[in-house]
Amino acid sequence: MTPTERARAFDLRQLDAAFYADPYPVYDALRATEPIKRMPDGSLFLTRYKDVQAVYRDPKTFSSDKTVEFGPKYGADTPLFAHHTTSLVFNDPPRHTRVRKLIAGALTARAIAAMEPGLVRLVDDLLDQAAGRVEIDLIGEFASAIPVEVIGNLLDVPHDERAPLRDWSLAILGALEPALTAQQHEKGNRAVTEFIDYLVTLVARRRKNPGDPQHDVLTRLIQSESDGERLDEAELLHNCIFILNAGHETTTNLIGNGIVLLAQWPEQRARLLARPELIESTIEECLRYESSNQLGNRIATADTRIADIDVARGTPVTLCIGAANRDPDQFDQADKFDISREPNRHLAFGFGIHQCAGLSLARLEARIAIGRFVARFPAFRLAGEPLRAPRARFRGFLEAPVSVK
Repeated sequence: MTPTERARAFDLRQLDAAFYADPYPVYDALRATEPIKRMPDGSLFLTRYKDVQAVYRDPKTFSSDKTVEFGPKYGADTPLFAHHTTSLVFNDPPRHTRVRKLIAGALTARAIAAMEPGLVRLVDDLLDQAAGRVEIDLIGEFASAIPVEVIGNLLDVPHDERAPLRDWSLAILGALEPALTAQQHEKGNRAVTEFIDYLVTLVARRRKNPGDPQHDVLTRLIQSESDGERLDEAELLHNCIFILNAGHETTTNLIGNGIVLLAQWPEQRARLLARPELIESTIEECLRYESSNQLGNRIATADTRIADIDVARGTPVTLCIGAANRDPDQFDQADKFDISREPNRHLAFGFGIHQCAGLSLARLEARIAIGRFVARFPAFRLAGEPLRAPRARFRGFLEAPVSVK
């Protein structure tokens, strides 16, 4: 198809395997011919950097509250609806401000720096296990193990109780896909219910035996106040789920995407091996080139305009972060993976008041995981075709066979 035909045919609710494997040709076509596309359901889909950033800059006009949107999608009395309309990411001030302040207070620069020695030990232990093998699954045996451990430690979840966390997370986040299947709906609702049941017992134990609120985020959320208010029980439980989900899935994707990119771009891996100090800019380029979170959503609270397009009050707006981060008007040679790219003002963590509260922690995890993996196995290679998760919102792999010999 021509770019015009490809853009005209695009429907976020009717995606095929080719799109999940590589959505960027579609995003290029949309950016070139219909950068503010009216979707069949009346929503708008934005692919230009300047438009996505403009919406992020105006949280009053473009709300993050999903009560109206998620009612028809999940059913107003379902566990998924309760979760996704209570957690931090899908709320506006003042609730958003209050909850974010409590969470961010436990993720200070000092607190994150204190995590580094333990994170290095964790990564080195995983690398030691990998060194005894010819081939590993990069996702299941390395990338996913790191954030589960880190976020589990933040909330002080006992190690022998962490096994279900990844599956719960995948099911709940999978239900955010634009087109929701009956199976995803059922799995997501069950995961929220099981997760809440577990957290009720964990919170009860923590109330009886509090941890150090400087390091234990759950204790901090239980005890802390913002503007004279504490979280109510539902806010507490659902935001614990949010912390585990947000800190786990996107960081798993960042680590997996990054290592696969370095396998696919061997000249960039050689540069990193020759100049290890490039690891920080490498992480930023991984975030830009294969954004772990590809889509964001807002709803217009008033009649307004985006660029030269009229937007009616109540219009849902999808922000395509993955497309914005490949916009050639913002990034020179946008489709090239360049680990020394400068400047690199990507939108992988969002922008404005909803910018990811855990971005410094995610960067630390990726820097240590990717940097030490490449240094330990400089000749690693893909041992087969990585399997992409069939998702539009979160971009990552289900598995990726890697030879470490």
